[in-house]
Amino acid sequence: MPTLLLLRHARSTANVDGVLAGRSPGVGLDARGAEQAAELPARLAALAPAAVVTSPLERCRETLKPLLAARPELPVHVDERLTECDYGEWSGGKLAELAADPLMATVQQHPSAAGFPGGETMRAMQARAVEAVREWNATVTAEHGPEALYVMCSHGDVIKSVVADALGMHLDLFQRIAVGPASVTAIRYTPLRPFVLLLGDTGRLDGLAPPPPAEPDAEAESGAQGAEQSAPDASAAEVGGGAGAG
Repeated sequence: MPTLLLLRHARSTANVDGVLAGRSPGVGLDARGAEQAAELPARLAALAPAAVVTSPLERCRETLKPLLAARPELPVHVDERLTECDYGEWSGGKLAELAADPLMATVQQHPSAAGFPGGETMRAMQARAVEAVREWNATVTAEHGPEALYVMCSHGDVIKSVVADALGMHLDLFQRIAVGPASVTAIRYTPLRPFVLLLGDTGRLDGLAPPPPAEPDAEAESGAQGAEQSAPDASAAEVGGGAGAG
């Protein structure tokens, strides 16, 4: 099974303004977010992702632009299941004001019971995101092999819900997970269990690169050659054995 790099979009104007953007149109990156996106090609320089899958929202697409410009050969797929949670009537609201709503306490302490007015439940958000990851794992493995690596660009709550699933955590605990803008979380999926390799990392990702092919051990190789040279000639051994047998 492949290694998944879960990339949260870079800092957006909504992040700076303290707004719950949700699926509101026209929410792009701010100046710092553009810088974070520009750093992405260097951060992934040691890696060879097989594909990129992204949420359809503008801030995710903007985050990926520099990476895709540096690697135009990378196939890009848009998956609606990776889009932000549908916050319904809360979309576009100020977080400071929404904090006074009793629903916010449920969102923070018992998210599996939280459903947004006119939107979706957090359980539904997690279910669609995890389904997308499992299907893309199978697709990437089939097309590129079990050692492949791919990038998935999405949103904070979506990524945290996928991490919770990988860790075997109940959704009610997912608020304990932190993934900042432009952070990368790496999950290695195997037939037995997922392994969370990185969580919310904002640096270079060289440590995820596969090790170089092992070079032959010079001493072992010379020892093997010496053994071959000192071994008796097979035909001579056969002749001697035949003479003694009579």
